[in-house]
Amino acid sequence: MSWEKVYEQWADSDKLDDTLKKQLADLANDQAMKKDAFYKPLEFGTAGMRGIIGPGINRMNIFTVRQATEGLARFMDTQDLATKKRGVAIAYDSRHMSPEFAMEAAKTLAKHDIPSFVFESLRPTPELSYAVRFEEAFAGIMITASHNPAAYNGYKIYGEDGGQMPPEHADALTAFVRQVENPLEVEILSEEAAKQADLIHIIGEEIDTAYLKEMKTVTINQELINEMGEELKLVYTPLHGTGGMLGEKALQQAGFKSYMLVPEQAIADPDFSTVKSPNPEEPGAFEYAMKLGEKEDADLLIATDPDADRLGAAVRLPDGSYQVLTGNQIGAILIRYILQAHQDAGTLAKNAAVLKSIVSSELPTAIAKSYGAEMISVLTGFKFIAEKIQQYEDDGSHTFMFGFEESYGYLIKPFVRDKDAIQALILLAEVAAYYKKAGKTLYDGLQDILAEYGYFAEKTISITLDGEAGAAKIEEILGNLRQEAPKDFAGINVVLTEDFLKRETTDESGKISLIEMPPSNVLKYVLADETWIAIRPSGTEPKIKFYIGVKGESQADAVNKLETFETAIKQLTE
Repeated sequence: MSWEKVYEQWADSDKLDDTLKKQLADLANDQAMKKDAFYKPLEFGTAGMRGIIGPGINRMNIFTVRQATEGLARFMDTQDLATKKRGVAIAYDSRHMSPEFAMEAAKTLAKHDIPSFVFESLRPTPELSYAVRFEEAFAGIMITASHNPAAYNGYKIYGEDGGQMPPEHADALTAFVRQVENPLEVEILSEEAAKQADLIHIIGEEIDTAYLKEMKTVTINQELINEMGEELKLVYTPLHGTGGMLGEKALQQAGFKSYMLVPEQAIADPDFSTVKSPNPEEPGAFEYAMKLGEKEDADLLIATDPDADRLGAAVRLPDGSYQVLTGNQIGAILIRYILQAHQDAGTLAKNAAVLKSIVSSELPTAIAKSYGAEMISVLTGFKFIAEKIQQYEDDGSHTFMFGFEESYGYLIKPFVRDKDAIQALILLAEVAAYYKKAGKTLYDGLQDILAEYGYFAEKTISITLDGEAGAAKIEEILGNLRQEAPKDFAGINVVLTEDFLKRETTDESGKISLIEMPPSNVLKYVLADETWIAIRPSGTEPKIKFYIGVKGESQADAVNKLETFETAIKQLTE
């Protein structure tokens, strides 16, 4: 069916509420936006589906939420009755329509006689991951668009291990979703009828209490916190999202007494009115925290994104100003502290393993190696880290110590199987306390790490290419690179080409070997000077991402290398 026919289907429907009707009417004279809303369905990527809120099959609305949930319900209908009756845990963040989307999902499941466990109010993504395991549910649904702007919302599906569904399950689920040809026709049970049938269970405090109890295991050196917890000055902002309640309770529980919440951003606000984007990767997200930090002479600033699965930090420089760290730098700081603290305590396992994504820094690899821990790289998407954690629990081959992605996602303890900014908040505060006791800042600690292991530096370049034309351009860029593989970047020879879609590694001599990972649309090049460059399309946004990792003789040398390779990469997209 053409997109014009789909648009007419929606325009003629009597099921749209007044808001969707008005939004649809507003599209009438904007052909480009109308086509973008209807030319294709929202797709599942590395983190579920995500899109602008509004009418259309390529938008987030109650009908596309019902369609996705109908697919999950049909998938669960293929399971035995006992499995199906384990139900689905559902949580949501502070975004527009999040509570409504969560309840629409529950009502869709109820129509299939599938119970759901719905949080009473907004909760962080990591708590949803925990709730799936706590309730022994078959699956989980998180309504969130993570760190995207206010116009967006999204839908993540979790498996029974509390991790996001791996490709084979996500593909099977997607097939069921695509069977639902018209999202307008998905049947639901009313909320009242579902509750009367005991198919919607409201949850909250019990999960909070259990999660916070597990949080006590994140702290490594309680004596250190007892000594420094009052001296360390910490500013924390949840950026109008879900992190505030559990984050503050976790800080109090751990023993940090001199933390300050950014008052303007401690309030849940779907418009994220104090920031251009609620993304802790961006310096702009720290504007309010920096003002408060300078006023209070704070040692460390921490921000979590709206669903509290990502964490960013800013460290105090010698001149009293603050510098926002990269996700790779935070990962390196945490890994060094975890391994050193466990080594000091005599609790570092001989089969210790650290996990990272293939587009993350090699600095943590050098750190892990120095402690005898194995660094294992996985595809982008925290579900692949969750899969490895489960594997290690099943076969005992490794002891999980830490997992991270360069995109500001960290996991310390595996009672959660996704990125957990609440865990990272507590541990990073502990690391800052460690350095403060030694008369240093976290910035000093990072400089010590670089001086010892080498001046690694990384940069991610995201290029947004919207709509159908943008998707075609992304395909063209990747197709051209596969058709004619680059021999060099900025004059430095490529010594290894990794095509994760073909699952092939090709060296300089042309020898091909197998990549033992699931296929993924990623290209990675290793250069003669140890630089690496990776290219991949975003799984949930209309972006193509370029990752650069270098190692320099000094910080200045590393920065110069990044600039040189960035110029070379930009030529690929012209």
